[in-house]
Parts: sequence; structure tokens; C-alpha cells
Amino acid sequence: MSAGYESMKLLLGKFKYDEFKWKLFGDLGVVALLIGMQFGYTKYCCFLCQWDSRDKKNHNVNKLWPKRTSLTPGEKNVVSPPLVLPAKIYLPPLHIKLGLMKNFAKGMDKTGRGLEYVRNKLTNVSDTKIMEDIFIGPQIRELMQDKQFDEDLNETERNAWLSFQRICKDFL
Repeated sequence: MSAGYESMKLLLGKFKYDEFKWKLFGDLGVVALLIGMQFGYTKYCCFLCQWDSRDKKNHNVNKLWPKRTSLTPGEKNVVSPPLVLPAKIYLPPLHIKLGLMKNFAKGMDKTGRGLEYVRNKLTNVSDTKIMEDIFIGPQIRELMQDKQFDEDLNETERNAWLSFQRICKDFL
């Protein structure tokens, strides 16, 4: 077991987590630690499903990955017993928003007008960050308020963008 796992176990003990069963917020690294998953470049790194991070040819093809049904140490990159139930862990809304934005940007036509508009609109962001789909909250808000951006997207991108905006407005 890792030192981080043992430290988290000790910390949860000090807070009497077993007694109170609070809901916890954490990024994906904290989630992995809390449910006993292996860190690093692992094959099954998702705590919700059996997404295969090494199956590059199917990442944008396969839409439904099998649901993770257990967190058994020694199976599917689980190295320790879970410290908390996955149902008690929540991801912060900003992390969800950034992840969705990254997926949206990855799916954009790299030679299309939409991505070119982003380059021209966000002049303080390097091409490398744009090509690697790295955005921060204020940049996302700026694009969400820009009607011209909507118009420069192709039909598929526009539908995805409108869905993303609805999720941010109505869910997050």
C-alpha cells in the first residue's frame, strides 16, 4: 500500500469518517486514492467503468465501456481496499467542466473555422495549449458568451457545443 493511501486512511480515521459517512469532493487523483486504485499510466484508470486507456483505436469509437462492478484488490488496477464508497465521492463541477471542454476541443476539426476562431479569439493562449485542448474557466466562459464562435462551428461541433453549454448552465 502506498504512503498516500495510508495517510488518507489515517486522516479519515481522525475525522471519524466511518462514524459520519460524509460525502467527499475530490479530483480524480484523490478519488483514485480513496477507492484504492493504482496511480500512473494504468490500463483501467476510470473508477466508474472499465475504460481501457491503452485501446487508442477505440477511444473515439466506443461510446459505452463496461461498468466497473467491483473494486477488488488485484483486479483492474485496484491495489487496496476502498476507504470510502464511490457513491459518497463527488467530482468538483469545475473538473467536470474542464474535462468536458477538453473532450469537445479534441473532437473539433483541426483544420476548421471553429478552431481557427479559438486561436484568434484567445490570443494570449499558445497554439500548443490549444492543440493539446488545455483551457481554463475564464477562457471557456469567454467562448460561451461569444455568438460568433457558435457561427464558426460546423453542424456537429455546434450541436456538441450547445449540449456542453446546456450542461454547464443547467447541471453544473
